[in-house]
Amino acid sequence: MKKCDHCGRGDRRQCYDSDISDVAFAVIEPILADRPKTKAGRPMEYAWRDVLNTVFYLLRTGCQWRQLPHDLVAWWVAYRWFRTLAKDGTWRKIHDALHACVRVAEGRAAAPTACSLDAQSVQSSHGGEEIGFDKFKHCRGRKRNLAVDTSGWVLARMVTSARISDRVAGRATLRQAKDHFPTLTGGWVDGGYANAVDESILGWAAKELSIDLKVVKRSDDVKGFAVLPWRWVVERTNAWVSAHRRCARDYERLVETSETMIDLAMIDVMGNRLAGGTRWQRWRTAIGPEPELQPT
Repeated sequence: MKKCDHCGRGDRRQCYDSDISDVAFAVIEPILADRPKTKAGRPMEYAWRDVLNTVFYLLRTGCQWRQLPHDLVAWWVAYRWFRTLAKDGTWRKIHDALHACVRVAEGRAAAPTACSLDAQSVQSSHGGEEIGFDKFKHCRGRKRNLAVDTSGWVLARMVTSARISDRVAGRATLRQAKDHFPTLTGGWVDGGYANAVDESILGWAAKELSIDLKVVKRSDDVKGFAVLPWRWVVERTNAWVSAHRRCARDYERLVETSETMIDLAMIDVMGNRLAGGTRWQRWRTAIGPEPELQPT
């Protein structure tokens, strides 16, 4: 059997750059093995790793389920497991396990104490639930509301209609983050959450959640792009999510599927961080740079 040019394994196919790393799969495999079985049946025809690689191929490339390559798991099998793991909360458990691992690897405590909030309006290419128009961004689609820690790892995510204001969705997102991480005591938001018109979210967060929110605003003297202290990390997280073509626009009809895609994007980023880069980056590091072409 021919070995893969990238990883050297004698698999039945050449590996893709989207394939999950060995380090990440070592964290994920026990969670999948401990899933409660709802009913008896014959053993799985495909290995868990092949199923995961198929889902992450779709996430990274943005292709349709029915357009998945034939050397991967059959599309209906991958989609069935994608929906099953989303409904029973397994994707979220995998995300939380990798989140704790990557924070410990960075020399931080597993539970964060501060967060940053932001909302990103994303165009929707199809119909579906919770589709609206953001008149400030001139965008028809949905809005991704994220709460991230100081490293940019997602603590809570909520997908709403684009017409929902940041202040309304921000409260629900912040409460979700606090329920999941009771250690949160501080956070940063931009002027869209608290301004001269309405800054009640600051008092609400302090009273209801014991979180001290601070507003980080742009200076009026700065023109163009500017890095805002403590808030730039959530902007980078938005870029991490959007770098996966399935998340470049909102292609999903269900809100819960859009939220699951955010979880999968962060699982992919955290898995690559633990492994030291994507499969292609690690392979390029191992073989060295390409020789320079000499002019003729």
